[in-house]
Amino acid sequence: MSTPWRATVLGSQVTELLRRPGRFAATGLSLLIAAFVVFGAVMAQQIITATVVGKFRGTPSAVSLVITPDDSGDLGEDSLREIERTPGVTEAVGRTDGGSPLDGSAVERYLDLAADPGTGALAQVRLLDGTYPSGPGRLAVNTQAAKAYGLAPGSSLTLLRPDPDGEGTRRVTVEVSGIVRSTATTDAGPTGYAPGPQVGELLGTPGYSRIDIRTNTASLHAGSASAELTRRIRQAVPGAQVRTGDEVRDEEAREAVAAAKDILELVTVFLAVAVGAAVLVATSTFRIVFARRVRQLALLRAIGATSRQLAAALVAEGAVVGLLAGAAGVLAAWGCGQLVPPVAGRFGHHLFAPSRVPPAEAALTVAGTVLLAVLAVLAPSLSASRVSPLQALRSAAASGPEAAGGTGRTLLGLLCAASAAYLTWQQYGGLPQPGDTEYDRFAALSVVAVSGGLAFLALIALGPRLVRPVLSAVAVPLRRTGAAGRLAVAGVGGAPGRAASVSVVVALGVCLVGSTLTCLASLNAYERYKQAVEAPADFFLHARDSDSLDRLLAADLASRPELANVTAFRTGEVTESTLSATISDLDLGTVGVGLTVRTGSLDHLGPEHVIVDADYAHRLGVRAGDRVTLKFKGRPVRLTVAATLPGNGPYGGNFFVPAADLSRMGMPAAPTAVTADASEDGARRRIRAQRAITDTLTGAVRGDGRVTAEDLAGQAGESDDLRTMATTVMMVLGLTILVAVAGVATTSSLTVVEREREFGLLRALGLSGGAVHRMVTIECALYGVLGGVLGLALSMPYSWLVVRVAQTSAPFSVPRGQLVALFTVLVLVTAAAGTVPALRASRTSPTVAVARSE
Repeated sequence: MSTPWRATVLGSQVTELLRRPGRFAATGLSLLIAAFVVFGAVMAQQIITATVVGKFRGTPSAVSLVITPDDSGDLGEDSLREIERTPGVTEAVGRTDGGSPLDGSAVERYLDLAADPGTGALAQVRLLDGTYPSGPGRLAVNTQAAKAYGLAPGSSLTLLRPDPDGEGTRRVTVEVSGIVRSTATTDAGPTGYAPGPQVGELLGTPGYSRIDIRTNTASLHAGSASAELTRRIRQAVPGAQVRTGDEVRDEEAREAVAAAKDILELVTVFLAVAVGAAVLVATSTFRIVFARRVRQLALLRAIGATSRQLAAALVAEGAVVGLLAGAAGVLAAWGCGQLVPPVAGRFGHHLFAPSRVPPAEAALTVAGTVLLAVLAVLAPSLSASRVSPLQALRSAAASGPEAAGGTGRTLLGLLCAASAAYLTWQQYGGLPQPGDTEYDRFAALSVVAVSGGLAFLALIALGPRLVRPVLSAVAVPLRRTGAAGRLAVAGVGGAPGRAASVSVVVALGVCLVGSTLTCLASLNAYERYKQAVEAPADFFLHARDSDSLDRLLAADLASRPELANVTAFRTGEVTESTLSATISDLDLGTVGVGLTVRTGSLDHLGPEHVIVDADYAHRLGVRAGDRVTLKFKGRPVRLTVAATLPGNGPYGGNFFVPAADLSRMGMPAAPTAVTADASEDGARRRIRAQRAITDTLTGAVRGDGRVTAEDLAGQAGESDDLRTMATTVMMVLGLTILVAVAGVATTSSLTVVEREREFGLLRALGLSGGAVHRMVTIECALYGVLGGVLGLALSMPYSWLVVRVAQTSAPFSVPRGQLVALFTVLVLVTAAAGTVPALRASRTSPTVAVARSE
C-alpha cells in the first residue's frame, strides 16, 4: 500500500504552507521586493531604450545608402557628381562639418558649421524664418546661435579663418539669410548651415566626410538591385565604404542608448546591495518561522523522519516561496512598467513603453529569486532539521536566535573586523596627495569596498553582542516613560539575536545612504570650489602677449551699466628654492561663494601673509601659521601662511598676497587681468555685456585683438551628471531601506504571534491595550534606532576615506541636517511598520492567552 503524498515529510510541509498562507506572506515579502526591484530595473532599461530610440533623430529616414571615404581623405566634388550620375541614385548630398571663431566681439565666440541641402527628403534642418542660403556669402543659423549671438535674418557674421600659408588670420564676412531648427537630436550648439560647396569654401576643405544617397526604396530592398547599386558606386568611387541607411541609423541609436545606459549600470551595482539585504531579512524570517514549528518538526522526527528529509523538505518549501514571490514580483514590475509612460505623459514627460516583455530576463529574475530563497533557507533549515524528538514534549515559545552568539561566531566577527581595520589603515597610509596623477583610484576604491564588506560581515557576526550595550546607551529616556517603554526595551534586549538580525539590515541601508549623502555633500562642496576657481566671473580679460593692461580699463568697464563686479589684479612669477610659481594680489574675498580653505582662514590674510594653493602647500610641507620664503626678481620675501586652499587657486594663481605686499616686492602698478560679470542674467543681457566689453576694447591702445576677453560663464558649476547620479543612487539605496522596513514589519508580525501568551498575561496584570500597542510600536522603533546608530557609526569613517581617495582636494563635509532627518524618518518608518502587529497585540484577550498557556 502506497503512502499518501500528504503523509510524506515534504507533503506535510507543503500542506502546512497551504494551510497557513500568512507564513508565505511573511517569508516571501522581502523576496518579492527583491524580484520587483531587479525586474523593475530591467523594465526601466527597456523604457529608457525605447524612449531614446523613439526620440532619437540622426540620419534622415529617406537616406538609403551612406558613402564614407577610406583613410586616404575626404570625398571630393567629382566623387559626388559621379555618384549622382550612377543609375539608381535619385538624390545625393555631401556632408561635412567643422567650425570657426567669430570676429566682431572682444569676447571669444565660436560657430559650428555643417553642410545641409536645406530642402528635400535628405535635409536635416527646417526653415523657421528668412530664406535658406543658395549662394556664396550667405549662411543660415540655428535657434541656439540666434539666441546666443543675437542674430536675425539680415545680420552679418565675420568668420576668422587661417590663411592658406598658415600665417595670420583672414576674415570672411557672411550674411545670415535665415533661422533654422535642426531635426537631429545631436545638434545642440550654435551652428551655421549652408549647402556643401559653400560650407567647404568657408572651412577651406572642399571635400566631404560623407555622402548620403536616396534611391528608389523598392529597388533598394531587392537584394540583387542593392548589390548592383553598391557595385556601381564602388566603381565610381574606388575605395569608398558603402553602408545602408538602416545600418547607420541603428549604429547611431545604439550609441545614444549606450550613453543613456551609464546610469543604469550604476543602478545595477547598487541593486546587489538591495538583493543582499533581502536575503538577510528572508534568512531571519525563515529562522523565526521554523522555530515556531519546532514541535511539529520534533513530532516528524519522533515518527521516523530523518534530519536529511526534514532539511530537504524545508529547502523545498523555501524554493516554493521563492518561486511564488519571484513570479509575483515580476508581474508587479511589468504592470508598473506599463503604467509609467501614460502617467509620465500626464506630467509632460513623453516616454515610450517597451514593445514586449523580455522573457529571458523575466525567467532569470524568477530563477534568481528561487536561488535567493534557497540560500536564505539553507542555514535555518539545517538548524531546524537537527531538532530532537524530545522537543515535541516541550514548549515552542522560544523562537529565533535569542542568544548572543557562540565563541566561533564571535571569533569570526573579530577576524573580519581586524581585516577591515587593516585594509583601512593600509589605504589611509597610501592616500594620494595634491598633484599626484599616478594614483590608482579605482583599485583604492575597490579595496575600500572590500574593507567595508568585511566590516559589515563583522557587524553581522558581532551584532547580537552589540545590541545590549548600544540599547543600554540609547534607551535611557525610554525607561523613564512608563511601563510600555521599559517593557519594550526589555523585549528587544531579551532577544539580541533577533534584534541584531533585523537591525543589521537597517544598519546596512543607513550606512549606504548616510555614506552617499556625505560623499555627495563633499563632492558638491568641491564642485562649488571648482566653480569659484575656474569660473569665478563671467568675463576674464587679459593681454595676448602677457603684458600689462591699461590702468584705466577697469574703471572704464565699471562705468558701463551692463557690467558689474569689475575687479583688476596683478600676477607675477616668483621662485621658492627651485620651484617657479605664480603670485597674485587677487582679493579672494571677491571671488564669490564656494571658495573654502583646508587650513587657516581667508580672513587672516594681512600684511606679510600669504595664501597657498594645495599643490604648493604639499610640496613645501606648510600649513596655516608656517613661514615661507619667496623670491621675486631675485629678492627674497619671508611671509607667514594665512591659509592653504584645498585645490588650485583662481586663474592659475599659486600664492596670493595683499596688493601692498606685491607692490613692495617690485611689481608694476598696472593690472595684468580684469574680471567682470554681466549685471543681469539672461541671454540678451549677456549679449549686451559682450557688446559693452567690445566697445570698451576698441581703439588704438586696446584694439586689434591685443586684449582677449574670455566668456567663462557656464564652463564650471555643479554637474548635472552628479545630480542625476545622486538622485538615482539615493532612489536605489532607498530600496534597501524599504527591504529593511519590510523585515521589521515581518519580524514584528511573527513576534506578536508567538508572544500571545506574554501579551495576554500583561493584559491580565492590568496593562491596557493602548499600553501594549505602544510597547510593540516602541520595539519596532528601537530596531530603527539600533540600525541607525550602528549604520552611522560605520558610515562616517568610510565616507571620509572614500572622499579622500576619490578627490583628495575635496573638503570633507558632513550634511548633519540630512543625516538627522534620515535618522528621524527611519525611526518613524520602522515604528509605523509595527502599527498593524501592535494593533493585533493590543487586542489580545487575557482569557484566551491564559487558556492557550501550556
